[in-house]
Amino acid sequence: MNIVIPIKQVPETSNVKMDEETGTMKREGVESIINPLDLYAIETGIQLKEEYGGKITVITMGPPSADKALKEAIAMGCDDGILLSGREFAGSDTWATSYALSEAIREIGDFDLILAGERATDGDTGQVGPGIASWLDLTLSTYTSKVVDLNLVEDEEVNYTNVEQDSIIVERMVEDGYEKLELPLPALLTVVKEISFPRLPTLRGKQRSRKVEIPQWNLGNLDLNQEYLGLQGSPTRVVNIDHPKVTRGGTIIDVREDGKVEEAVSKLIDYLKAKELV
Repeated sequence: MNIVIPIKQVPETSNVKMDEETGTMKREGVESIINPLDLYAIETGIQLKEEYGGKITVITMGPPSADKALKEAIAMGCDDGILLSGREFAGSDTWATSYALSEAIREIGDFDLILAGERATDGDTGQVGPGIASWLDLTLSTYTSKVVDLNLVEDEEVNYTNVEQDSIIVERMVEDGYEKLELPLPALLTVVKEISFPRLPTLRGKQRSRKVEIPQWNLGNLDLNQEYLGLQGSPTRVVNIDHPKVTRGGTIIDVREDGKVEEAVSKLIDYLKAKELV
């Protein structure tokens, strides 16, 4: 089976700064890594490939340096990578990003399954995976926690099992437990941490990834509507950036002095009454 996995580079540090003029994230000078939640999609794809054969293509959109993330995914066990890179993509929101990625996946062509992380840790929206499914008119399962075989649904030991020729059976997390879905292929799954445990890149994988040439696609390779690209093509607008001040207010009464205990107790009771707690 042929699998496509869209991934994203995110800042490694939690000290993220925003450009208040453009409303976009400042990435210069910040070390980037594969979005941690995308690693679970990569692992799930590798497990399926090991069981059923096929090919895994990872794809990302970003600056030329984003090929580092693709090479790391290849070192883990993926086969090929594609990088969407160009000034026309700069400043894309989730809508523009999902459009560009979906058109690149459409160009890839022969795929059975798209696996994506639940969300990216920098934006925390969880919109790109479902957006790709919408652009490509694919069946979708979000918050997927298990890929299961129809004949092994009762087996709690199975983490992932069978993909039929024309459908896939999955379990997804919902508010009150889990639900089971059967989706016709091709389909898109966004996965949660429960689905797998990501492996580390191997030495042989690292050696192979160094030799892999990552093609860069842009408007020269894809027939894209430029009105849907970049900051100008993004319907989301950051109109204001506020920096909340986290403080704790309170009253301290030193009860070491005579008479302070009664005062402290009296004020505590008055406070509880004001909050309607007593």
